[in-house]
Amino acid sequence: MNGTVTVIEKGAVRVHSYMAPDDSLNVTTQLIETPARIVAVDAQYALGYADEVVAYAKGLGKPIDRLIVTHAHPDHFHGAARFGAPVHALPAVRDQIVAQGDAQDPTGTLVPVTDVTPTVEISPGTEVIDGVPFVFEALTGGEAADELVIRLPEQGVLVAQDLVYHATHLFLGNNDIDGWQRALDALAADTSYDTILAGHGLPATPAVYTELRGYLAAARELLGDDGEAYKKAILERYPSYGGPFLIDIGNQYLFGAQGA
Repeated sequence: MNGTVTVIEKGAVRVHSYMAPDDSLNVTTQLIETPARIVAVDAQYALGYADEVVAYAKGLGKPIDRLIVTHAHPDHFHGAARFGAPVHALPAVRDQIVAQGDAQDPTGTLVPVTDVTPTVEISPGTEVIDGVPFVFEALTGGEAADELVIRLPEQGVLVAQDLVYHATHLFLGNNDIDGWQRALDALAADTSYDTILAGHGLPATPAVYTELRGYLAAARELLGDDGEAYKKAILERYPSYGGPFLIDIGNQYLFGAQGA
């Protein structure tokens, strides 16, 4: 297996957190295993890694009930068709995916937008899936314009996805550090969750909030008008972090070709 799987036992639920290798941005798919089914969250960037996640899920011997796409960044929905399950998302996220049109995965394989467009709308609130309450919350601003957060209150699991990165460089292309800090403060204020599932990186504890606040403060300090200078500075500040290519992608949004 190319990716890294972390399994967390939470009573009636087991979480299988699949992190892709560094060459695919350490993007993470969550497989939430309930007594009789699997709820998948986010679908990988490279189709080959999506296939690896699906093969692992099939090995659990339970059907994939649905795939939930938390936000409209390609690294979280390119592999959606590979899961063979209904794709759920917030209406705003669905519309943002449709607006992007057809794309390619990192290997150049075509990803038709019709194959990955969510077909089931998620409404904020609580849905009981296979006896397990899932609380869906829509947030705006931060790493992406619109993001879905999923809470499993009985298990103390928070599926934060791209509002939380763990030991991985941040994508700042949305240019909303203030919004990201506000979102982190809101998540951290609820201390009833001891397991935080990241959209890039391995599962974390609530200590990750302090780490992220520090990184965002460093980014605010170091960001100027030169993408290459910022990349050099943030790599020196966080030399052990994975996913340095995420800095390049963010720089393309922030600075254009100069920061690529």
